[in-house]
Amino acid sequence: MKDKFYAYIEQLQDTITSKLEEVDGSAKFQQDFWERPEGGGGRTRVIANGAVFEKGGVNISKVFGELPESMQKYFGVSDADFFACGLSLVLHPKNPMAPTVHANWRYFEMYNKDGEIVDQWFGGGQDLTPYYLFDEDATHFHTVSKTACDAHNPEFYSAYKKKCDEYFWNSHRNEARGIGGLFFDYCKASDTMQMEDWYNFVTDVGDSFLEAYVPIIQKRKNLSFTKEQRDWQEIRRGRYVEFNLVHDKGTLFGLRTNGRIESILMSLPPHVQWRYNHHPDKGSQEEKLIEVLQKPKNWV
Repeated sequence: MKDKFYAYIEQLQDTITSKLEEVDGSAKFQQDFWERPEGGGGRTRVIANGAVFEKGGVNISKVFGELPESMQKYFGVSDADFFACGLSLVLHPKNPMAPTVHANWRYFEMYNKDGEIVDQWFGGGQDLTPYYLFDEDATHFHTVSKTACDAHNPEFYSAYKKKCDEYFWNSHRNEARGIGGLFFDYCKASDTMQMEDWYNFVTDVGDSFLEAYVPIIQKRKNLSFTKEQRDWQEIRRGRYVEFNLVHDKGTLFGLRTNGRIESILMSLPPHVQWRYNHHPDKGSQEEKLIEVLQKPKNWV
Protein backbone atom coordinates (compact mmCIF):
# COMPACT_ATOMS: atom_id res chain seq x y z
CA MET A 1 0.00 0.00 0.00
CA LYS A 2 2.76 2.47 0.86
CA ASP A 3 4.47 1.96 -2.51
CA LYS A 4 1.17 2.22 -4.35
CA PHE A 5 0.18 5.44 -2.63
CA TYR A 6 3.61 7.04 -3.03
CA ALA A 7 3.51 6.28 -6.76
CA TYR A 8 0.08 7.97 -6.85
CA ILE A 9 1.25 11.18 -5.19
CA GLU A 10 4.29 11.34 -7.48
CA GLN A 11 1.92 11.30 -10.46
CA LEU A 12 -0.50 13.73 -8.80
CA GLN A 13 2.29 16.21 -8.11
CA ASP A 14 3.17 16.17 -11.82
CA THR A 15 -0.46 16.64 -12.85
CA ILE A 16 -1.13 19.52 -10.44
CA THR A 17 2.09 21.47 -11.05
CA SER A 18 1.70 21.17 -14.82
CA LYS A 19 -1.84 22.58 -14.70
CA LEU A 20 -0.92 25.39 -12.28
CA GLU A 21 1.94 26.50 -14.54
CA GLU A 22 -0.57 26.68 -17.37
CA VAL A 23 -2.90 28.77 -15.20
CA ASP A 24 -0.11 31.16 -14.17
CA GLY A 25 1.24 31.54 -17.69
CA SER A 26 4.50 33.05 -16.49
CA ALA A 27 6.28 31.40 -13.57
CA LYS A 28 7.47 27.80 -13.40
CA PHE A 29 7.83 25.52 -10.40
CA GLN A 30 11.39 25.20 -9.14
CA GLN A 31 12.20 21.68 -7.97
CA ASP A 32 14.65 20.40 -5.41
CA PHE A 33 15.17 17.12 -3.61
CA TRP A 34 16.01 16.73 0.06
CA GLU A 35 17.01 13.86 2.30
CA ARG A 36 16.17 13.19 5.93
CA PRO A 37 19.19 11.79 7.81
CA GLU A 38 17.03 9.38 9.80
CA GLY A 39 15.38 8.01 6.66
CA GLY A 40 13.51 9.24 3.64
CA GLY A 41 13.21 12.60 1.97
CA GLY A 42 11.10 14.46 -0.51
CA ARG A 43 10.60 16.38 -3.74
CA THR A 44 9.71 20.03 -3.24
CA ARG A 45 8.25 22.21 -5.99
CA VAL A 46 7.80 25.91 -5.34
CA ILE A 47 6.41 28.68 -7.55
CA ALA A 48 6.97 32.36 -6.77
CA ASN A 49 6.38 35.84 -8.20
CA GLY A 50 4.22 34.57 -11.01
CA ALA A 51 1.52 36.39 -12.91
CA VAL A 52 -1.12 34.65 -10.76
CA PHE A 53 0.63 32.93 -7.85
CA GLU A 54 2.67 35.08 -5.49
CA LYS A 55 3.91 31.97 -3.72
CA GLY A 56 2.95 28.34 -3.71
CA GLY A 57 4.28 24.87 -3.19
CA VAL A 58 3.27 21.36 -4.17
CA ASN A 59 5.46 18.98 -2.17
CA ILE A 60 5.70 15.24 -1.75
CA SER A 61 7.66 13.39 0.90
CA LYS A 62 8.18 10.00 2.44
CA VAL A 63 9.90 9.66 5.80
CA PHE A 64 10.56 6.54 7.84
CA GLY A 65 12.59 5.08 10.66
CA GLU A 66 12.30 5.09 14.43
CA LEU A 67 9.32 7.05 15.66
CA PRO A 68 10.67 10.05 17.59
CA GLU A 69 10.06 10.03 21.34
CA SER A 70 7.71 13.00 21.19
CA MET A 71 5.54 11.18 18.65
CA GLN A 72 5.67 7.92 20.63
CA LYS A 73 4.14 9.81 23.54
CA TYR A 74 1.56 11.36 21.21
CA PHE A 75 0.46 7.96 19.87
CA GLY A 76 0.87 6.19 23.24
CA VAL A 77 3.40 3.63 21.96
CA SER A 78 7.01 2.69 22.67
CA ASP A 79 9.85 1.33 20.52
CA ALA A 80 7.87 1.83 17.32
CA ASP A 81 9.02 2.46 13.76
CA PHE A 82 7.00 4.36 11.19
CA PHE A 83 6.54 5.23 7.53
CA ALA A 84 4.70 8.34 6.37
CA CYS A 85 4.19 9.78 2.91
CA GLY A 86 2.01 12.48 1.49
CA LEU A 87 1.45 15.39 -0.83
CA SER A 88 0.91 18.83 0.66
CA LEU A 89 0.12 21.98 -1.28
CA VAL A 90 -0.57 25.63 -0.54
CA LEU A 91 -1.18 28.35 -3.13
CA HIS A 92 -1.24 32.08 -2.34
CA PRO A 93 -2.51 34.11 -5.33
CA LYS A 94 -1.48 37.74 -5.79
CA ASN A 95 -5.01 38.98 -6.38
CA PRO A 96 -6.97 39.42 -3.12
CA MET A 97 -10.14 38.45 -5.00
CA ALA A 98 -8.65 34.98 -5.53
CA PRO A 99 -8.60 32.58 -2.58
CA THR A 100 -5.68 30.80 -0.99
CA VAL A 101 -6.07 27.03 -1.14
CA HIS A 102 -4.55 24.19 0.87
CA ALA A 103 -4.71 20.44 0.35
CA ASN A 104 -3.01 17.37 1.74
CA TRP A 105 -3.31 13.63 1.19
CA ARG A 106 -1.23 11.27 3.33
CA TYR A 107 -0.64 7.69 4.43
CA PHE A 108 0.93 6.39 7.64
CA GLU A 109 2.15 3.00 8.86
CA MET A 110 3.49 2.01 12.27
CA TYR A 111 5.54 -1.13 12.97
CA ASN A 112 6.68 -3.20 15.91
CA LYS A 113 10.32 -4.20 16.32
CA ASP A 114 9.72 -7.28 14.17
CA GLY A 115 8.77 -5.02 11.29
CA GLU A 116 5.11 -6.02 11.35
CA ILE A 117 2.46 -3.39 10.63
CA VAL A 118 0.59 -2.68 13.87
CA ASP A 119 -1.36 0.32 12.61
CA GLN A 120 -2.04 2.11 9.32
CA TRP A 121 -4.30 4.89 8.14
CA PHE A 122 -5.01 7.53 5.53
CA GLY A 123 -5.73 11.20 6.08
CA GLY A 124 -6.12 14.40 4.13
CA GLY A 125 -8.47 16.99 2.80
CA GLN A 126 -8.75 20.26 0.91
CA ASP A 127 -9.93 23.67 2.09
CA LEU A 128 -10.40 27.19 0.73
CA THR A 129 -9.38 30.49 2.35
CA PRO A 130 -10.89 33.50 0.55
CA TYR A 131 -10.17 37.14 1.38
CA TYR A 132 -13.32 38.32 -0.37
CA LEU A 133 -16.28 35.99 -0.25
CA PHE A 134 -17.98 34.94 -3.48
CA ASP A 135 -20.78 32.56 -2.54
CA GLU A 136 -20.68 30.85 -5.94
CA ASP A 137 -16.99 29.99 -5.43
CA ALA A 138 -17.65 28.48 -2.03
CA THR A 139 -20.56 26.48 -3.43
CA HIS A 140 -18.45 25.20 -6.34
CA PHE A 141 -15.55 24.10 -4.14
CA HIS A 142 -17.85 22.29 -1.73
CA THR A 143 -19.95 20.72 -4.51
CA VAL A 144 -16.90 19.16 -6.14
CA SER A 145 -15.70 17.91 -2.76
CA LYS A 146 -19.12 16.45 -1.99
CA THR A 147 -19.27 14.66 -5.35
CA ALA A 148 -15.94 12.96 -4.64
CA CYS A 149 -17.23 11.85 -1.23
CA ASP A 150 -20.66 10.71 -2.39
CA ALA A 151 -19.15 8.12 -4.73
CA HIS A 152 -17.96 6.25 -1.61
CA ASN A 153 -20.41 7.01 1.17
CA PRO A 154 -23.30 9.51 1.28
CA GLU A 155 -22.38 10.39 4.87
CA PHE A 156 -18.72 11.24 4.19
CA TYR A 157 -19.19 14.81 2.98
CA SER A 158 -21.19 16.09 5.92
CA ALA A 159 -18.92 14.31 8.40
CA TYR A 160 -15.66 15.53 6.86
CA LYS A 161 -16.99 19.02 6.20
CA LYS A 162 -17.81 19.28 9.90
CA LYS A 163 -14.35 17.98 10.85
CA CYS A 164 -12.81 20.56 8.54
CA ASP A 165 -14.73 23.39 10.19
CA GLU A 166 -13.64 22.12 13.59
CA TYR A 167 -10.00 21.53 12.67
CA PHE A 168 -9.23 24.77 10.83
CA TRP A 169 -10.50 26.86 13.73
CA ASN A 170 -8.33 29.62 15.14
CA SER A 171 -9.56 29.19 18.70
CA HIS A 172 -7.54 32.16 19.96
CA ARG A 173 -9.39 34.35 17.43
CA ASN A 174 -12.73 32.52 17.66
CA GLU A 175 -12.97 32.24 13.88
CA ALA A 176 -12.32 29.76 11.09
CA ARG A 177 -9.20 29.99 8.95
CA GLY A 178 -11.35 29.86 5.82
CA ILE A 179 -14.62 28.53 4.46
CA GLY A 180 -13.64 24.88 4.85
CA GLY A 181 -13.93 21.88 2.60
CA LEU A 182 -12.93 18.38 3.73
CA PHE A 183 -10.75 17.07 6.55
CA PHE A 184 -10.35 13.39 7.42
CA ASP A 185 -7.78 11.52 9.48
CA TYR A 186 -7.12 8.09 10.97
CA CYS A 187 -9.06 6.40 8.17
CA LYS A 188 -8.45 2.76 9.14
CA ALA A 189 -9.74 -0.62 8.03
CA SER A 190 -13.20 -1.47 9.37
CA ASP A 191 -16.12 -3.76 8.64
CA THR A 192 -17.29 -1.38 5.90
CA MET A 193 -14.04 0.11 4.57
CA GLN A 194 -10.87 -1.87 3.89
CA MET A 195 -7.56 -0.11 3.27
CA GLU A 196 -8.06 -0.53 -0.48
CA ASP A 197 -11.42 1.24 -0.16
CA TRP A 198 -9.77 4.09 1.72
CA TYR A 199 -7.10 4.30 -0.97
CA ASN A 200 -9.80 4.64 -3.63
CA PHE A 201 -11.57 7.34 -1.62
CA VAL A 202 -8.47 9.41 -0.88
CA THR A 203 -7.24 9.24 -4.48
CA ASP A 204 -10.67 10.28 -5.79
CA VAL A 205 -10.53 13.34 -3.50
CA GLY A 206 -6.99 14.06 -4.69
CA ASP A 207 -8.09 13.76 -8.31
CA SER A 208 -10.91 16.26 -7.64
CA PHE A 209 -8.62 19.06 -6.49
CA LEU A 210 -7.98 20.77 -9.82
CA GLU A 211 -11.68 20.65 -10.69
CA ALA A 212 -12.48 22.25 -7.33
CA TYR A 213 -9.93 25.08 -7.51
CA VAL A 214 -8.92 25.95 -11.07
CA PRO A 215 -12.31 27.33 -12.23
CA ILE A 216 -12.28 29.68 -9.22
CA ILE A 217 -8.76 30.98 -9.80
CA GLN A 218 -9.48 31.43 -13.52
CA LYS A 219 -12.53 33.52 -12.68
CA ARG A 220 -10.83 35.77 -10.09
CA LYS A 221 -7.18 36.09 -11.11
CA ASN A 222 -7.62 39.18 -13.32
CA LEU A 223 -10.20 41.14 -11.30
CA SER A 224 -9.22 44.69 -10.40
CA PHE A 225 -8.43 45.54 -6.76
CA THR A 226 -7.34 48.49 -4.63
CA LYS A 227 -4.44 48.97 -2.25
CA GLU A 228 -6.90 48.76 0.64
CA GLN A 229 -8.10 45.37 -0.59
CA ARG A 230 -4.51 44.19 -0.88
CA ASP A 231 -3.92 45.36 2.71
CA TRP A 232 -6.92 43.34 3.84
CA GLN A 233 -5.54 40.26 2.08
CA GLU A 234 -2.25 40.65 3.95
CA ILE A 235 -4.00 41.13 7.29
CA ARG A 236 -6.01 37.96 6.74
CA ARG A 237 -2.86 36.12 5.68
CA GLY A 238 -1.61 36.88 9.17
CA ARG A 239 -4.42 34.76 10.58
CA TYR A 240 -3.38 31.98 8.19
CA VAL A 241 0.15 32.11 9.58
CA GLU A 242 -1.16 32.06 13.15
CA PHE A 243 -3.10 28.86 12.53
CA ASN A 244 -0.20 27.07 10.87
CA LEU A 245 2.28 27.91 13.60
CA VAL A 246 -0.01 27.53 16.62
CA HIS A 247 -2.50 24.78 15.78
CA ASP A 248 -1.62 22.78 12.67
CA LYS A 249 -0.76 19.14 13.44
CA GLY A 250 1.04 18.60 10.14
CA THR A 251 3.44 21.46 10.84
CA LEU A 252 4.09 20.14 14.34
CA PHE A 253 4.62 16.58 13.05
CA GLY A 254 7.18 17.82 10.53
CA LEU A 255 9.06 19.78 13.15
CA ARG A 256 9.05 16.89 15.63
CA THR A 257 10.27 14.33 13.09
CA ASN A 258 13.17 16.47 11.86
CA GLY A 259 11.48 17.21 8.57
CA ARG A 260 12.93 19.73 6.14
CA ILE A 261 12.17 23.15 7.61
CA GLU A 262 12.00 24.92 4.23
CA SER A 263 9.34 22.49 3.01
CA ILE A 264 7.40 22.60 6.28
CA LEU A 265 7.22 26.40 6.29
CA MET A 266 6.56 26.60 2.54
CA SER A 267 2.91 27.26 3.43
CA LEU A 268 3.65 30.73 4.85
CA PRO A 269 2.78 33.66 2.57
CA PRO A 270 5.53 36.14 1.59
CA HIS A 271 3.74 39.38 2.47
CA VAL A 272 1.73 39.59 5.69
CA GLN A 273 0.47 42.31 8.03
CA TRP A 274 -0.44 42.31 11.70
CA ARG A 275 -2.28 45.52 12.55
CA TYR A 276 -3.11 46.24 16.14
CA ASN A 277 -6.80 45.71 16.98
CA HIS A 278 -7.92 45.89 13.36
CA HIS A 279 -11.63 45.59 12.57
CA PRO A 280 -13.38 45.91 9.20
CA ASP A 281 -15.93 48.65 8.56
CA LYS A 282 -19.54 47.91 9.39
CA GLY A 283 -21.50 46.57 6.45
CA SER A 284 -18.39 46.08 4.31
CA GLN A 285 -17.43 43.08 2.20
CA GLU A 286 -14.62 42.48 4.67
CA GLU A 287 -17.11 42.26 7.53
CA LYS A 288 -19.24 39.85 5.47
CA LEU A 289 -16.28 37.48 5.34
CA ILE A 290 -15.69 37.70 9.09
CA GLU A 291 -19.34 36.89 9.82
CA VAL A 292 -19.06 33.64 7.87
CA LEU A 293 -15.71 32.78 9.45
CA GLN A 294 -17.19 33.21 12.92
CA LYS A 295 -20.17 31.04 12.10
CA PRO A 296 -19.38 28.45 9.40
CA LYS A 297 -22.27 27.72 7.04
CA ASN A 298 -23.36 24.88 4.81
CA TRP A 299 -22.63 25.65 1.16
CA VAL A 300 -24.35 22.67 -0.50
